[in-house]
Amino acid sequence: MSDTQNTPSSPDTDPAVTTAADAADALARLAELEAKNVELADAYLRAKADAENTRRRAEEEIAKSRKFAVESFAESLLPVRDSLEAAIAAQTAGQGTPEQMLEGVQATLRQLVQALERNKVVEISPPAGTKFDPHQHQAISMVPADQDPNTVVTVLQKGYLIAERVLRPALVMVAAPK
Repeated sequence: MSDTQNTPSSPDTDPAVTTAADAADALARLAELEAKNVELADAYLRAKADAENTRRRAEEEIAKSRKFAVESFAESLLPVRDSLEAAIAAQTAGQGTPEQMLEGVQATLRQLVQALERNKVVEISPPAGTKFDPHQHQAISMVPADQDPNTVVTVLQKGYLIAERVLRPALVMVAAPK
């Protein structure tokens, strides 16, 4: 028999001692990992709650924005309404001449134009000879004219853009091909 089989095991190489030390290390590592797991689970739940709160606040802001989107526009139109009501009251009371009434209507129109401009509502009124643009114009009819075909001859009703988007196309008559 060999010498290694007859020599007693040293405590450093004893399988029972090694297994007990490994088990203690494993239990310590398990406890450490369980604590880390609890910590990560808590961090996950906090992050999830924070994300949910952020999403909810964003939805509330969007709802408020939609609800009050026209607030600025409405505020700029209130003076126009006030002027129109004052004109009606003056006319009902028999005050003012037709010239004064016309002057008041023109001033009210200027107020309305300024209110529309402040809110990025821009007029579409192409001059005669402008190339027809189906994105901004609506052709009502084609008429014979002494100008290039498919160009605007007359604007029947102005169109409007709001922040670069067509709110209402301009109604136009277009030159017919020759």
